[in-house]
Order: sequence, then C-alpha cells, then structure tokens
Amino acid sequence: MTRLALALLLVTLIHQGCFHFQVEAGDGFIRTRGVHFLLNGSPYYANGFNAYWLMYTASDPSQRPKVSAAFREAASHGLTVARTWAFSDGGYRPLQYSPGYYNEQMFKGLDFVIAEARSYGIKLILSFANNYDSFGGKQQYVNWARSRGQYLSSDDDFFRHPVVKGYFKNHIKTVLYRYNSFTGIHYKDDPTIMAWELMNEPRCTSDPSGRTIQAWIAEMASFSMRIPDQWLSSSNDQNQLSFLNNWLDTHIQDAQNILRKPILIAEFGKSWKDPGFSAYQRDLLFNTVYYKIYSSAKRGGAAAGGLFWQLLTEGMDNFRDGYEIILGQPSSTANVIAQQAHKLYQIRKIFSRMRNVERWKRARAARARRGHWRGGNRGKRVGN
Repeated sequence: MTRLALALLLVTLIHQGCFHFQVEAGDGFIRTRGVHFLLNGSPYYANGFNAYWLMYTASDPSQRPKVSAAFREAASHGLTVARTWAFSDGGYRPLQYSPGYYNEQMFKGLDFVIAEARSYGIKLILSFANNYDSFGGKQQYVNWARSRGQYLSSDDDFFRHPVVKGYFKNHIKTVLYRYNSFTGIHYKDDPTIMAWELMNEPRCTSDPSGRTIQAWIAEMASFSMRIPDQWLSSSNDQNQLSFLNNWLDTHIQDAQNILRKPILIAEFGKSWKDPGFSAYQRDLLFNTVYYKIYSSAKRGGAAAGGLFWQLLTEGMDNFRDGYEIILGQPSSTANVIAQQAHKLYQIRKIFSRMRNVERWKRARAARARRGHWRGGNRGKRVGN
C-alpha cells in the first residue's frame, strides 16, 4: 500500500441549535452539552457517511432516485448522519455563479436532499466551502476578488482579505436563510441539519503558526475546530493501524479531558485502488475506528461517532474514487457498518432508559414531599 487516507477530523461543529433561538428540548435539534451531542435530552451518537455528490446529483430531477436510494440503503443499515457539500462555486453547474448570484436549479437540488434526508430520519452536516479547487473552493473566492480589482497574493488571502471574507459571509447567510421549496422550512430552522461546517479540510499553509486560520474561525463562527488530514505514505498495514490506534486514543482523550467537547471522526476509509488491497484490511480499519468510538461512548466519553468516506449507490461509476461503499451490494464491510449502528443505538437506548428512571425518581420524590407537607398540615389552621 502506498497511501492510506485517514482524514480523521476533530470537529467542533456549529450545531444547528445556534441558529434557532426559540426551541424546546424535544424539538429534534442536535445540541451539545459538555462532551456529548444530545437529541431531545439524551446522548446522541452518529454512525454515518460522506456523500459530497448529493446536491449535484439531485439538481437533475431525473437523477434524484439515486439520492433516494442512497438514503434508503443507509437507513436500512442503521446510518443516521450524512456529511455533504452546500457549495459549488463557479465552474460547471455551480450553486453560486458569482458572489451573491445563485443557480436556483442547484439550490432546488439541495432542497431535495434535505427533504429526502428528513423523510428517512437522517441528519445532515453541511459544509459551506472547500479548501481545494474542486467545486470552486477558496481559490474561486480569491479569483472573484481579483476580477474586481482587488490585489491578493495567494489563495490563503481567502482567510485574510475583507472583501473575500465578505463574499463568504454572504454565502453563509444565503444558505442559512434559504427557504426549502420542498419542506417549506428555512434551512436554519430545520432540525434535519445537525450542524454546519465552515470548510472542508481548511488549511492556511502560508501561516504554519495557525494564527490566521484560528482568527478566521473565531470571526466566522462561535466555535469550530478541525485537525488536518493524516496521510500515511509508504507504510504497511500494521504500522498504519498502530498509528491509527494511537491517534484515536490521544484525540479522544484530549477531547474528553482538555477541550471538553464531543469528537466526530468525520472521514475515514481505505481505497481498493491501493496495491495489496483486501476487504479484510478494509474491515479491520473500520472495526478499529468503530471500536474506539464504541468503547468511549459506552463509558459516556467524548467520541460521538464516525462518518466513512464515501457512500455511493448503483449506477454511479463516475463518482468512484476507490473508497466508495455501495450498501446495495452485499459485502463484509456493509455488515461491519450495520453492526456498529446497532451497538450505538443500544447505547442510546440505555442512556435514554437511565434518563427516564431519573425522571421517575424525581417525580416520586416530589410527590412524597407534597404528601408529607399535606399530612403535616392536616388539622392545622392555615392563614389568618
């Protein structure tokens, strides 16, 4: 094997509840409390997938059955979260033609994705931009500013230049306030959207100190932090798994004890294009990630779930990148994914049951106190 893309991301996401100010505990929004995500007051664990292609495919009504099939197959395997793009800047079939000008057909594709995810009980993580030039990315924003007479020396000026930052803020606002043509709900008010991600794999290589990108994050969101991808080159499977185990242990512990925030493993996978690939090795990698998540979750720890890269469905050969999982085709990896979903569901049931027991105990204690007060005052004169 020449390369294994782990893309293990520590994500402190902008959860959707931040944009919905008048909400109740049972409203279906994912929230954070300490090291946990919560759904309707109970800990929430995400077993999910990446599918960057959803909006692009759904923008063509004739291709929407593929989106429906992907969600249907995911739901049947117990998957609960999908991460996808809410951007396509410039170029072929864009969402945003130029700053502030949008392609309604592409937006309707995203509307359909959200509505369809909602119908299958799948939460979404939507990313606002790309670090890379695929689907435009930060390079497109910089080029837009240059075309309007602004001087920018590099693509990293995306994180610094006020004009570019203004373009990006406008895109965030436009997406948040989009009225979904299928559901009749503004995106910001839709509990289907679990969280917003400022950028896919953000990097500012011109400032290795990290100060520029941290300042950008602080400006753009109340909180959002990610670790850069881990690329393991010229390393055998045993060394890669050893690295993976150590990486997961370290970052789960840091999230638990230092950051006090939930950690979501937002991308992991193994490519069949690598020399010496075997389904056994892919299953071993998935099981390694899943075991670390499960072990933390059952202790009430910070690991909140994992999203493999990437889910496809039948008839999507043009999107194959070597990492694809097609759940409609029987495979050992599909079984591994379904087993993890079942285990996380059982943990959630246990925590929910414990929460109900605590509620019952509190209610019983309250009734006992009221009964004692009434009994103690029986026969006594009350008032003047």
